Amino acid sequence: MTGAPHDYAIHGPWTDPGPHAEALDALPAGTGPLVETVQGLLIHDAGLHLYGLTAADFAEASRATRPVSERLAEARAGGSLTSPRAPRDRAFGTCRDYALLLTAFLRHRGVPARVRCGFASYFRAEGHADHWICEYRTAGDRWARADAQLDGPHRRELGIGFDILDMPDGAFLTAGEAWRQVRAGAADPAAFGHGDACGEWFMQVNLARDLLALGKQEVSDWDFWRAVPAARRELDAAARAWCDEIADRAARVDTARAASILKPYWL
Repeated sequence: MTGAPHDYAIHGPWTDPGPHAEALDALPAGTGPLVETVQGLLIHDAGLHLYGLTAADFAEASRATRPVSERLAEARAGGSLTSPRAPRDRAFGTCRDYALLLTAFLRHRGVPARVRCGFASYFRAEGHADHWICEYRTAGDRWARADAQLDGPHRRELGIGFDILDMPDGAFLTAGEAWRQVRAGAADPAAFGHGDACGEWFMQVNLARDLLALGKQEVSDWDFWRAVPAARRELDAAARAWCDEIADRAARVDTARAASILKPYWL
């Protein structure tokens, strides 16, 4: 693929609605209403307390990312996609699920959209947390970033006042943008990630994920990178050069050789 905006108006294997495409025809127009639809279908595990729920309410739920076609099959069993759902009746998901579903809805409308992997600044007072968002082409022919996870309860808890449909520069950094800041000495790699999953090795994980997402592989057979053994959590010069190349390739949105670059290194 070339990375041209019109390419991202076409579904990939993970955003393809399959037999549920006609259900997307009935969705409201506009990015805002589509974000609200996503928020009415999903609930994030980290925000259960915002709705008076606990992990026990979703004891059988999995954090595994599922294709949009499977999500839609499940959602339609509970009514139309825009039917009001109590938080307890929503599907359990992660930030990647929110981004993937919004991307699918936008692509169905012919709007170029893509999932991005990187780091968000708005979940804590300092540093950038591991996160996924949706990037879409506006009527003004530019890429805007939207975070469908940030519903009303999340925005109130986090004190978010910016437009979640068109986030300001720096609110979210793609993995490549974050990596270039670190390489320029403008940021501490330890500030990117969460818990002990942070630093250069984890930035390397998200660099690979973001490049694959740009190639419409929002999930891949290789997506076990968070389980990097301790011996691989120190990057040498060769690994940093590899990350430089991935960040540069993502900046140019040239994914034709993504697999050939990623596979030999990670497998």
